[in-house]
Amino acid sequence: MTYRVESAYGGPGAGAFDGLPGGVAVSHLSVYDWPAADGCRGGTPHLHLTCSEGYVVTAGRGAVQTLTTAGYAETPLAPGTVAWFTPGTVHRLVNEGGLRIVVLMQNSGLPEAGDAVLTLPPEYLADPRAYAEATTIPADAPRAEQERVARARRDLAVEGYRALRAARGPDALAAFHAAATALVRDRLDDWRTRWERGAAAAAAETGHRLDRLAAGDSGTLADATVHAEQPVEQGKFGMCGLLDVYPFARP
Repeated sequence: MTYRVESAYGGPGAGAFDGLPGGVAVSHLSVYDWPAADGCRGGTPHLHLTCSEGYVVTAGRGAVQTLTTAGYAETPLAPGTVAWFTPGTVHRLVNEGGLRIVVLMQNSGLPEAGDAVLTLPPEYLADPRAYAEATTIPADAPRAEQERVARARRDLAVEGYRALRAARGPDALAAFHAAATALVRDRLDDWRTRWERGAAAAAAETGHRLDRLAAGDSGTLADATVHAEQPVEQGKFGMCGLLDVYPFARP
């Protein structure tokens, strides 16, 4: 089979994709230690609709609580733990002391760039304007106001999450999935573009290189490049904690 690279980084077979391997992205996460109504300290429950996400724990202890059609589960997190989950997994990070994580995200950081729906109560999920008002942290607001909004949306999401956990049978989770799908429908074209320019282009380029190597052509090896980045934003209020964000995302 012959693969062709068609991406914003070059023409067919240009071998111009230079993002992180596989089109992933990373961020450093210091999980919130704010107490919630149920006594747990931690982040905002949510799910991703198209992206898997992984955690590499670098410090502290805690857990990730997950909710899927298979039920509720809790995975302990400690230094050295690598944990990941697939799209559709409702997840909530719990901080039991100094929990710090390197987050691995599919599709050039799409989970932090739109592919996320928080488990707010149903009345917010049914109204896109109310959802946006409850979840948007104003970028130009003072830091104290940003923290207030981040904590308020976390608490709303915990409220909805606890109702999902308490529900019997699959209906409540199915309703949340349907509401989440409706909320993101108008973003899907942008997400597809990000995937095409990132993970899809990276995979296609591998196929192109295999074709060249199979033909005895080593020319692609002369195009090698080296890259390094520092965070472009530190201490950003994210869904699960304070984020150090890197410029890996591709529009």
